[in-house]
Parts: sequence; C-alpha cells; structure tokens
Amino acid sequence: MAPTLPRTVRAVDTAQLLDLAQEAAMHGFSQRLPVDWLREHLAAEATHYLFPTLVQRLTHRPDTPLQWRCQQLLTVSTGEQVWGLLDVLPDTFDKIPATLDTASKKDIVKRIEQAVKVREWMERTAVDAGDEDL
Repeated sequence: MAPTLPRTVRAVDTAQLLDLAQEAAMHGFSQRLPVDWLREHLAAEATHYLFPTLVQRLTHRPDTPLQWRCQQLLTVSTGEQVWGLLDVLPDTFDKIPATLDTASKKDIVKRIEQAVKVREWMERTAVDAGDEDL
C-alpha cells in the first residue's frame, strides 16, 4: 500500500534543501530546481519549508520510486520568499523532524499561496539587474 500523503509542513535549512534537491536529481524527478541554481540564489542561513500536496507515480517510468510533490517556500538571497516545487521520497520526508506548531504551519501555507513563483522572481531580478546599467 502506498504511504498516505501527510498534511503537514516541514522546515529545512539550506544544506538540507540542497541534499533534497540532489536526491531528486539523482532519481530524475521532474519537479526540482537545479542544485547549482539553489546554491547560487538561496539565502545561506535561511529556513525553507516543504508542504506535500500530491502523490506522484510515474507509470511511464516504472523504475522511478513513488514521490511526494511538495510545494516549497524558499528564502532567496534578497530576503524574499518564493514558491517552487520539489519531488521528495516519502521516507526522506518522514525523516525531516517535525518542529513547527499548528499556527506556524497555517501561516506558512498562507505564505506559500501568496508567494511569487521562482520563475517570476528570476524574470524580475534579471530585469532589475539589467536596469542598474541604465
């Protein structure tokens, strides 16, 4: 039987998030940001959040393990929080300690819903960087 999708939020530091992204890359999961991009743009001392929202089974790739598609709230080097997706193995997610209280989890889910998507942030910051030359 497939594991039940947890309705919770987990907090991870930047090093843990990089490890999760590396694991996703190793398995060829489709929803992940490149590890190099994360290293370049994440705030080094930040806390990031994962919220599982979908059980992902790749029936066209039967060797790929079941994964949980997580919405993630990332803190980037500008201090802003941006929204992305990350596919995580259920066992890996379960090993992340539960450190948040109910009120914090609700607040984080609300912030995820309101956050700018990574792509939008990248487009905006690329334009902003170009404007500095004007």
